[in-house]
Amino acid sequence: MSYDSSGDDTLQATTVDYGRLEADLPTRAAAYAAAQPFPHVVLDGVLVPEVFERAAAEFPDLRDERWNGYLHVNETKYSNTEPDTWGPTLNAVAREFCSPRFVRYLVELTGIEGLVPDWSMDGGGLHQTLRGGHLNVHADFSSHHTHENWARRVNILLYLNREWRDEWGGELELWDRDMTACQDKVTPAGNRMLVFSTSDDSFHGHPDGLTCPEDVARRSMALYYFTVEDHVVRRSTNYRARPQDGWRRWAIGADRVAVDLYDRAKRRFGVSDEKAQALLARLHRRPRWSRRSR
Repeated sequence: MSYDSSGDDTLQATTVDYGRLEADLPTRAAAYAAAQPFPHVVLDGVLVPEVFERAAAEFPDLRDERWNGYLHVNETKYSNTEPDTWGPTLNAVAREFCSPRFVRYLVELTGIEGLVPDWSMDGGGLHQTLRGGHLNVHADFSSHHTHENWARRVNILLYLNREWRDEWGGELELWDRDMTACQDKVTPAGNRMLVFSTSDDSFHGHPDGLTCPEDVARRSMALYYFTVEDHVVRRSTNYRARPQDGWRRWAIGADRVAVDLYDRAKRRFGVSDEKAQALLARLHRRPRWSRRSR
């Protein structure tokens, strides 16, 4: 497991409100398994309130050089995958999400044995999307890029917005396997966590441009959990068009092919995310958003 447990143990131990999370866990687990269109659950009040406030306050400014822009047809967001450079509270929260107790909680919640956390944040970390930004509906890549026998099984998304209004959009849409209907939506309210199983057809995204103010961003922390398998099916991120996307489905499909080529290059040649995303941006003539303070 690529996780260094060293850190501020005192701070880490007081981050998650386990009393709230573990209350009536069997009922939550049953709801998770029965949820449509794929197994998922929404958990509110995950962090101790004062910890959430500190974590939200520590969220790095976009001018931080560690942000990497994913700016192409299918997404316009920024990602920071270096938790050892985050503030002490954000770092402690991430460490707790990799701790044996939290992983055990996820095993009991999801029913998936042998989950392994990923401190390298392959595809995870801190994410933020600015006004006008979006993430098209997709199913996530299926395996770790450097641990070839790690199959991706569970996603957690913790929203770190101090305020989020419905009129700003940004709800995470959960679509059925045939991409005919959105069956659930999750508002990115602060201190809310979405947990869901990663599969070939766990289609999700927030495909419509955000309408939040210029000085507001949709912010979250994402961590992914894996199981070690003898045989792992390797699949890149599978972006899909909605029925209402019309002519955009052609651009979505073309970009999906480009993303697949990038994924193959990343696995085989170790191409960095920064170089690949810059190439995708040029291919699709997307503007590189300025690194203004958000």
